[in-house]
Amino acid sequence: MNKKSGCCCAQQQEVRHADTNRSGLSDLKRRLEAGESEMVLLQGGSFLMGTDDEEGFRADGEGPIREVTLDPFYISPHAVTNAQFSAFVKDTGYITDAERYGWSYVFHLFVTEEAKENVRSVVQRTPWWWVVEGASWHQPEGTGSHVEERLDHPAVHISWYDADAYCQWAGERLLTEAEWEYAARGGLVQKRYPWGDLLKLNGEHHCNIWQGAFPVKNNASDGYNGTAPVDAYSPNGYGLFNMVGNVWEWCSDWFHPLSPLHDVRVNPQGPRSGTNKSMRGGSYLCHKSYCNRYRVAARNSNSPDSSSGNVGFRTAKSLK
Repeated sequence: MNKKSGCCCAQQQEVRHADTNRSGLSDLKRRLEAGESEMVLLQGGSFLMGTDDEEGFRADGEGPIREVTLDPFYISPHAVTNAQFSAFVKDTGYITDAERYGWSYVFHLFVTEEAKENVRSVVQRTPWWWVVEGASWHQPEGTGSHVEERLDHPAVHISWYDADAYCQWAGERLLTEAEWEYAARGGLVQKRYPWGDLLKLNGEHHCNIWQGAFPVKNNASDGYNGTAPVDAYSPNGYGLFNMVGNVWEWCSDWFHPLSPLHDVRVNPQGPRSGTNKSMRGGSYLCHKSYCNRYRVAARNSNSPDSSSGNVGFRTAKSLK
């Protein structure tokens, strides 16, 4: 077990910073309490995937830019929430990988005082990640933490295997990388972010990433220190929330930095095998100085049994 955690032609839509007290948030809570899940139908077609952006990480295989064609598919407008994952666990008795192993990675500033007594070790190359006994989806910061007041936040400490198990229960699936990027772009062509090329528009934040000096001080000027509600910011042109920032999202593909060169151009599925699964979108811990991977073309990966406090997922369905 590796369990090495990461971090790091349409009209542009006007994007405004969302009010967390708006009626849409209460509607989300209502739907979550009722166990409802609404998916968005995307029509598919051809789009330009990848980037040659100077800010990109060439070693990750972000390029080259290539035309990819996708069939129509359904996608969840937001990441799977704690409320949704809790319903899955209650119905099935499922035990996540973090619970089976007895520990998961927690960002050092978030570890509870109780949990500090149960820190197994610190990752040497990335010392902001602490190995905390008892950390899991329902105790995100270790012993003494809970999700009761974060039911509309994304479920975290979710491994790829956990996400796949949820999908099987829900009759859904994970997105391919191509589907994820098509969805994240929201109809815009070769823009850096789901809303355009500028990280902030009119001085306003549009995603939940690190603000300040990583990894010692988060100013939280975007409104959130850790995870945010899954619909905390205005959606992109396809009505999808938080496609970048907040939490990394698992994809179905095996990861390889050369896969963009070899993938088919119609409904690409990624390599047939591998050691790591792809992740997209970046998280609340991403910062330009260290992990500028909250761009729509950015890629990352991790072993499928890995879990940490900044990794979740969203789901899709094929059009029958």
